[in-house]
Amino acid sequence: MKLQEKREEASFSLRQIVSPLEKHVDRHSVFYMQAPFVILFILFIIIPVIIAIALSFTDFNSIEKPNFVGLENYINILTNDNTFTEFAIPNTIVYSVIVGVGGYLLSFFLAWSLAQIPKGPRTVMAIILYLPSMTAGIMLSTVWQVFFAGDKVGYLNALLLKLDVIQSPITWLSDSRYLMMIMIIVSLWSSMGIGFLSMLAGILNVNKELYEAAHIDGVRNRIQEIIYITIPAIKPHMMFGAIMAIVNAFQNGSIGVQLSGANPTPGYAGQLIVTHAEEYAFVRYEMGYSAALSVILLIIVWGVSQLSKKLFAEKG
Repeated sequence: MKLQEKREEASFSLRQIVSPLEKHVDRHSVFYMQAPFVILFILFIIIPVIIAIALSFTDFNSIEKPNFVGLENYINILTNDNTFTEFAIPNTIVYSVIVGVGGYLLSFFLAWSLAQIPKGPRTVMAIILYLPSMTAGIMLSTVWQVFFAGDKVGYLNALLLKLDVIQSPITWLSDSRYLMMIMIIVSLWSSMGIGFLSMLAGILNVNKELYEAAHIDGVRNRIQEIIYITIPAIKPHMMFGAIMAIVNAFQNGSIGVQLSGANPTPGYAGQLIVTHAEEYAFVRYEMGYSAALSVILLIIVWGVSQLSKKLFAEKG
């Protein structure tokens, strides 16, 4: 008994010594693992945002020293910039609603549909749907610009001419009547990104017993399953998918310039806030004004993201 008591005392003393050391080591391990992300986040996110906000209060042409002008850039944007109010804002709303909300709903529908099929075909289809989000830039020049080319060689023109739907080629990418529609089509095609994979993973990991219990409680069809079981069970994935859809919708805003090859786009048909900011930055070299536009866009994205978090946040 005495030997056993001594062993317990020694073990207790050893735990008292080792436990603080383990906590100390764990804290340092966590710090070292987080350090690369924190450093990169500060360098490439925090610092550029701070610089953009500072430049937004200046008149800066990228060559001469910035000249502080206060709120003049913001006042001009909201009161004197007709392109911003007549084209950039309405186009951004239309584009973001269709591509952001539409792409998000399409991602959920495709993720749910893939979850219903066997693993082998599901993996192949998921890769096929995800790849365009990784190769969108390359595909713009190799596929879509050829498909919508404004001569007889363009695939769409060649098909329509062959079917006698049109009598002469249409300059799809230079015509303001079609540019926004083409931008939306291409953006939706490449919108199945990380958010889509996140929702697919969430749906596949929903506890099957929940569906069985729901059927016992009166759930009778797939729509009710989605509303009462699937969506509540994957709210974190839905929130992540919503944020990624918002970010991607605004991130791909320069697709109109890439397709048409001009900034501003023909007839300002594809002019979004992103491309409007790029025009002032890299065409007119008015960096301060462009920074103010970027800050306004940042506020819009942040506001919509916060709304998405509230919609899909877990309620206590």
